[in-house]
Amino acid sequence: MSFKILGTGSCLPQRVVSNEELSEFLDTSDEWITQRVGITERRVCTTETTTDIAVGAAKGALEMSGTTPDELDMILCATVSADHAAPSLACSVQAMLGATCPAMDINAACSGFIYMLEAAAGFFAIGYKRILVIGAERLTRVVDWTDRSTAVIFADGAGAMVLGPGKSYISSKLVAKGGDTVLSIPSFEGQSPFYKNKSLKPYVHMNGQEVFKFAVNAMCTDLADVIEAAGLTIEDIAWIVPHQANARIIDAAVRKFNIQPERCLKNIETTGNTSAASVAILADELCRSGKLKDGDYIAMAAFGAGLTSAACVIRWEE
Repeated sequence: MSFKILGTGSCLPQRVVSNEELSEFLDTSDEWITQRVGITERRVCTTETTTDIAVGAAKGALEMSGTTPDELDMILCATVSADHAAPSLACSVQAMLGATCPAMDINAACSGFIYMLEAAAGFFAIGYKRILVIGAERLTRVVDWTDRSTAVIFADGAGAMVLGPGKSYISSKLVAKGGDTVLSIPSFEGQSPFYKNKSLKPYVHMNGQEVFKFAVNAMCTDLADVIEAAGLTIEDIAWIVPHQANARIIDAAVRKFNIQPERCLKNIETTGNTSAASVAILADELCRSGKLKDGDYIAMAAFGAGLTSAACVIRWEE
């Protein structure tokens, strides 16, 4: 059983932080950030929680789809920065929406939203009718604000979709290569007097060069595989919706596939890297742009800690 997208939504915090503002307390500059990752500004939570922005995105998707919270059969949230270890972000969202359906989180880092779409397809196969899927992150909570290599990249935001039964989810690919040496966010080690291991501080730790090499290869390979599995060619794909980690990674995909740059979407310049939320935010922007036509094929791709990667092809149905 597959599904179709009934509605999309997104939510960004109010506070905008420019590269110039970061350069006031970090050894960096607008030129340095823009050249290396393609970001000029990002959104940062000040009073908003991860739950707040997740609910904001959810309400937009529910409204577009004409779905009420009591009609939902499942809420799935992809995140690495929930407000609590327990309850899950999905349960917190359920409470704020007033829904009564089952709810749970999925963690595949920046690939989480596409992993979650695959999970949703499984629930539709056993008879579910309405599923709310959300990617939401407050990554500024888990960034070391003295480390310019990560503090300038990560940001906050949420994106959501309401899914219903259909035949739009055409093909998919999920990949995991377990390891924590390239990209990780350690948990707080606690205060047990018996625990002797000393872990890294609970912030993002990243080997940028290794992530870049993995990401370019993963995104291009995964996209090629899911497009072929769908029985399509790159010329058939109207829009590529990639994870917004680094503008140079996206540009590499454009060169690899020799497509028009405007078909491979970007918003990293103003949103930064919002991890599991980035694909969903970008998909909502595309949906609301008026550019989508009935029958358009959309290819999504993401990569992140794990190391994980994922891609899928979806046919847009009006």
